[in-house]
Amino acid sequence: MARIVMKFGGTSVADIARIRNVARHVKREVDAGHEVAVVVSAMSGKTNELVGWVQEASKAEGANFNIYDAREYDAVVASGEQVTSGLLSLALQAMGINARSWQGWQIPIKTDNAHGAARILDIDGSFLIKRFQEGQVAVVAGFQGIGPDNRIATLGRGGSDTSAVAIAAAVKADRCDIYTDVDGVYTTDPRIEPKARRLSRISFEEMLEMASLGAKVLQVRSVELAMVHKVRTFVRSSFEDPDAPGMGDFLNPPGTLICDEDEIVEQQVVTGIAYAKDEAQVSLRRVADRPGVAGGIFGPLAEANINVDMIVQNISEDGKFTDMTFTVPSGDVNKALAVLEKIRPDIGYDAVQHDEGMSKVSVIGIGMRSHAGVAATAFQALAAKGINIRAITTSEIKISILIDGPYTELAVRTLHSVYGLDKQ
Repeated sequence: MARIVMKFGGTSVADIARIRNVARHVKREVDAGHEVAVVVSAMSGKTNELVGWVQEASKAEGANFNIYDAREYDAVVASGEQVTSGLLSLALQAMGINARSWQGWQIPIKTDNAHGAARILDIDGSFLIKRFQEGQVAVVAGFQGIGPDNRIATLGRGGSDTSAVAIAAAVKADRCDIYTDVDGVYTTDPRIEPKARRLSRISFEEMLEMASLGAKVLQVRSVELAMVHKVRTFVRSSFEDPDAPGMGDFLNPPGTLICDEDEIVEQQVVTGIAYAKDEAQVSLRRVADRPGVAGGIFGPLAEANINVDMIVQNISEDGKFTDMTFTVPSGDVNKALAVLEKIRPDIGYDAVQHDEGMSKVSVIGIGMRSHAGVAATAFQALAAKGINIRAITTSEIKISILIDGPYTELAVRTLHSVYGLDKQ
């Protein structure tokens, strides 16, 4: 007997038929004798609909924009998960399973006060463990908790993944299964490279890089949490037949295991290729090269909640000036330019230039730590295809390359092939 947390995303619970299918997945684990908690998202499309209602209701008559109370926003958008948790509990009860729905505040999942993007501070697992001992399946509404102001607080989009991993850590679960509309983590996006392969295992660190660099399989914060608490996490498909061969295999079910790197015996040099489109490159020309100038630029950008990524600095020959180049999401370009214009008198630069439509392609693998020449291989392969590199950043287990957007798919396929990821 084991303790398992199962999480189902919006597409997995999109209608009553799919909710019944999810109930069959849960029943399989209950029939095997496992203690089970289930975390659910809102039905597909419902959160967007609720957000739209909030925006419509809060807009003053004749106004072109709206400012709404984040606490009331949370009260509305959290209702999507409440509906799903109740419906799944009913479906399980119809199958003869002792199930009960619970909202985040009933556990309680305690969060900070950042309504709309709250972070989990604490979960007391004893409540859920008591339910396990009574033979009950706890169906928990994901994406939500309760803030210090005693009001519902939501965790930000994709927050149900974080709810599931946090609950798994709190109850010391043997496994956290994240069911989604894909059957695991792939070496790259199969829509771009049909030869992409499903990984049987990937380390927490690699998955964190993949998630933060464009892979949409898991929310970044959920991977961080899993890594800190060493929660073994499986990415699985809810659309596979719940009773298909191997689905009930406790040690090696179909999907991808995200785990500590010590569990990965055969470590590849490169594990996967991730990409992110819609990046913009911003360059400040002839900035005075003096102590504190970088802080004077990137501090105000951070205060404006602009996510700066790749940073390249070039010093002039006489050492008096520097060119500062960095990337931001394309949607933040105008906001970034406004911030830079505001700080121009303090920083002092000759000109600001920007190019949109960039893409960031990243090579990821824990095997890079012990292998030389990984970066050179990437540069040579891209050069052979005539792809110009705008900027490069590296870490122990990743190389990120900024290129012009139209070359994204070619770059992904080229790098996927040159590192042998299309071979079994």
